[in-house]
Amino acid sequence: MDIDQARTFLAIADGGSFIEAAGRLHLTQSTVSARIQRLEEELGARLFVRNRAGATLTMGGRRFAEYAKRLVLTAEQARHHVGLPSRYHSALRIGGRIALWEGLLPAWVQWMRRQETNVAIRAEIGFEEDLMRRLIEGTLDIGLMYSPTHSPGLVVEHLFDETLMLVSSRPADTHPGDDYIYVEWGPAFDIQHTLSYPDLEPPPQVVSIGWLGIQFMLSNGGACYLPARMAEPLIAAGRLHAVADAPRYPLSAYMVYPKQLDNPVMPQALDGLRQLARAA
Repeated sequence: MDIDQARTFLAIADGGSFIEAAGRLHLTQSTVSARIQRLEEELGARLFVRNRAGATLTMGGRRFAEYAKRLVLTAEQARHHVGLPSRYHSALRIGGRIALWEGLLPAWVQWMRRQETNVAIRAEIGFEEDLMRRLIEGTLDIGLMYSPTHSPGLVVEHLFDETLMLVSSRPADTHPGDDYIYVEWGPAFDIQHTLSYPDLEPPPQVVSIGWLGIQFMLSNGGACYLPARMAEPLIAAGRLHAVADAPRYPLSAYMVYPKQLDNPVMPQALDGLRQLARAA
């Protein structure tokens, strides 16, 4: 068996679907099926029961799940550790939504570099789906996100709460206008936003990250919801303006990490994130 087979198995087990796994891994469904077929032949056991609802693990599949995680984790650890310069004793892999790399995560990297000068840090930007998949596979140590899903073997810990506020390129705006930019901040925001603006027509501009909303406003004008943490420096500089009396919404940020902390620097890394979140 190979690592690609183990990754494919874990993607199906997590999503409960061969089709969804193919989409996540950017593969054809026939490739996913072929990998699982070869894996089942090598193990001499059926791993999934397929039906109209998707795919569920057999008893053999449940037994193999832990081995698959270890295979992927061991391969990833080997790839990182073997290539490390001799002055580093370990590596840490962290990924997060781009909005959380505004201030918080760079400050954490600086904090870690002061605490552990012999630890190499690999930092990445990603969305919830990819971050969760990497955490399940064991190819990411810590994920910072807004809308995590729950998975066996992972801890989802509330870190802090953002405040989403409506900002505009124009100081006189009182509500979302014709050039409103809708930022996809997750299901909770979508529900609250719909309740606050039940008569608002579908926005002409939809973006997946707040950074894009900022670029649109600064280049073309408009309004969108941003975390106050990101908006306030732009407001202070006079580049954007808070929309008076517009509703504000809470947005919880979480850190997700394995229950079993195999990486020796993980406890310190997690404690550093907690300290910085409290200070913020």
